[in-house]
Amino acid sequence: MAHGYVRPLFLEQFVLQIGDLIFQMRHRVTEIILKLHDRGAYLLGNSHKQSPPWFVVVASKGYAGVLAVATLSSVDGDKLHAKTDGHFDKRKGHVDRGRAVRLNVHLIDGTYELFRHYYALPKRRTSDGREMAATQGVVESVLALLADGATHVAVATDHVIESFRNDLWPGYKDGSGIEEELRAQFEPLEEALSALGVTVWAMVEYEADDALAAGAAMAAQDDRVERVLICTPDKDLAQCVVGKRVVQFDRRKREIRDAEGVRARFGVEPSSIPDYLALVGDSSDGFPGIKGWGAKSTAALLGRYRHLEAIPRTAAEWDVPVRGAERLAESLAADMELALLFRRLATLDTGAPISPAVDHLMWRGPTDAFAQTCELLEAPELLARAEQVSERKSLRGE
Repeated sequence: MAHGYVRPLFLEQFVLQIGDLIFQMRHRVTEIILKLHDRGAYLLGNSHKQSPPWFVVVASKGYAGVLAVATLSSVDGDKLHAKTDGHFDKRKGHVDRGRAVRLNVHLIDGTYELFRHYYALPKRRTSDGREMAATQGVVESVLALLADGATHVAVATDHVIESFRNDLWPGYKDGSGIEEELRAQFEPLEEALSALGVTVWAMVEYEADDALAAGAAMAAQDDRVERVLICTPDKDLAQCVVGKRVVQFDRRKREIRDAEGVRARFGVEPSSIPDYLALVGDSSDGFPGIKGWGAKSTAALLGRYRHLEAIPRTAAEWDVPVRGAERLAESLAADMELALLFRRLATLDTGAPISPAVDHLMWRGPTDAFAQTCELLEAPELLARAEQVSERKSLRGE
């Protein structure tokens, strides 16, 4: 048992779910213990006579070794408000309320991963002729992330390639040109990851990038989250970076890009990335940018003025030296409406439908359906690996 390990997330949910019960039974500890046991946990210690009272609960079903303190912080009528604000250190024998709860959230670009594995791995067909190497590769990759210690994970996918942006710009990327054997793995990947027990955000009207941006914004609002790692090198997602707390993580290169890294790479603040892409264009998304504007001139102007509207209309008003300034100013003035449209295309929409809270992203092991998924993929080793990872995380108290 990993004594002293903090896992209050489950406890918060647990205490709030049975809050009324604990309050009503707060003087009948034996009955509380029985009720906890029914819910897969047991009482390690309590001090219900203190004000406010506290309970130390150890979860057992899938959460071996999880220790945390639930404080009944206030009573409102016949209800209570609970929070977790410390952990029980078995070695010291007392409650330590000074340690903050910190979580890391991993948000994965499933579409990017599927493409990457499709072109990197040798082809592998199942006995019925289906090409599934990329799907298996992504599942193995997510399992590796979980084995490395990730606890709260979501994978965003493009259920279809087209989105609302195709209505805004006719040249925006669509599904044309995608190899059929790759396209045929979109849904199997979503189904496999869901069966693995991983949260999947499959986008239809929005794009996977939008879901990642929405997820990063949602997770950043949770004070328990120490860092949000957006697992993709895609430059679009650089706009979501916030300081050192919301970062991009290139898993292939094992590189993290924080706000300072964004400035070093593009010469602009993360919030200026949509403006940057509007001017230089994004060939992968299908819009060309504004004529004459390159990376250096764009970085110089946006590094100074931040956003398109703030750039003075005439080059004579610019207070940063830029080669071909008059030509660039004329080009932007002529195509400002187009630049604003391209910025709209490049701006990620945090209104994409995702999970409502970080709690929903916690991995609790493979579902019962994962066994059948592994049979369909003809990869029994995936099931053994998933069970092994789940068991090890349970023993470590993760």
